[in-house]
Amino acid sequence: MAQWFANIWRLGLKELRSLVADPVIVLLIIYIFSYAVYAVATGAKLEVENAAVGYVDQDRSELSGRILGAVLPPEFEEPQEVAADEAEAALNNSRFVFVLTFPPRFEADVLAGRQPEIQLVVDATAMAHAGNGAVFLRHIIQEEVAKFVSRKGDATVLPIDLVVRAAFNPNLNSSWFSSIMQVINNVTILSVLLTGAALIREREHGTIEHLLVMPVTPSEIMVAKIWANGLAIVAAAILSLLFVVQMVLSVPVAGSITLFVVGAVIYMVSVTGLGILLATFTTSMPQFGLLALPVLVVMNLLSGSTTPIESIPEWLRIVMQAAPSTHFVAFAQAILYRGAGLSAVWPSLVTMTVLSAVFFIIALMRFRKTMASA
Repeated sequence: MAQWFANIWRLGLKELRSLVADPVIVLLIIYIFSYAVYAVATGAKLEVENAAVGYVDQDRSELSGRILGAVLPPEFEEPQEVAADEAEAALNNSRFVFVLTFPPRFEADVLAGRQPEIQLVVDATAMAHAGNGAVFLRHIIQEEVAKFVSRKGDATVLPIDLVVRAAFNPNLNSSWFSSIMQVINNVTILSVLLTGAALIREREHGTIEHLLVMPVTPSEIMVAKIWANGLAIVAAAILSLLFVVQMVLSVPVAGSITLFVVGAVIYMVSVTGLGILLATFTTSMPQFGLLALPVLVVMNLLSGSTTPIESIPEWLRIVMQAAPSTHFVAFAQAILYRGAGLSAVWPSLVTMTVLSAVFFIIALMRFRKTMASA
């Protein structure tokens, strides 16, 4: 057993030296856990910001003016008037995301209690703006109409007072979500790519034959690749959370980073095993990239890191329970967003442990078969 650990240690050091000696891989790790996280967090925003609003005002009343005056930055740009016969063309040309149309006698009908209709046309190709922006505009219209009808400085008194409190992200800032999710997704991507690339590199450089004549076993080679590449990825993820997410982006991390690292290490066994498994079916880096790409896309899009896991079809949700990324995302979100402790996340840890063992065994069986035929 001591010799087994010694071999794993020495082979792992060889992997680390090979990793450090490859400037492209080193730059990739630095980039993907630094600028890539920052760029996604600051550039890919989910909230409504600077949405273009056009309007057709056929009433020219005080009420329509008050509604348009309440459409303010930073959510919306200043509304621009457009002729009724040009509104559709303006939407088709992406000049506006929203077009409001006020009918004739709008104010008079409101005061008379006739409940006139305001038309809001939305460019639904801009999905984030379309959904959230339409809700904001509807709220603005209802609030301004209530103030106008009541002739007071506040809204009409309702029979209930609904108070909304946003937990864990009070300002609904999308960068709080996207920055941490980018780190989590990058852990998955690099875990698969680095370990798979390490095996492919052994074949391309001819060093796999050297390993075959050494007194080492396939399990020792595989475990060494897992701990060496996993160490580099976990270290990069920790530095990214501490410096890029917390320091540069000022995003608070609610829970224990130590507990997150424990789960990441367990998760690493499954995804690095997956990388080795995929590499055994290929003979070159281009082949490996083509095979890994659809696997990574499905894992990221359907794991709950991009969209809620509850929004996908039930049968697909059941299938994705076999993917370790689904449980790692739930585990990481509970800790880093909500500050959950071990008592809340232990089921995810157990599930990831079982899946890691399964993936490791399958990858090891395939790796042994590949080495035997080499």
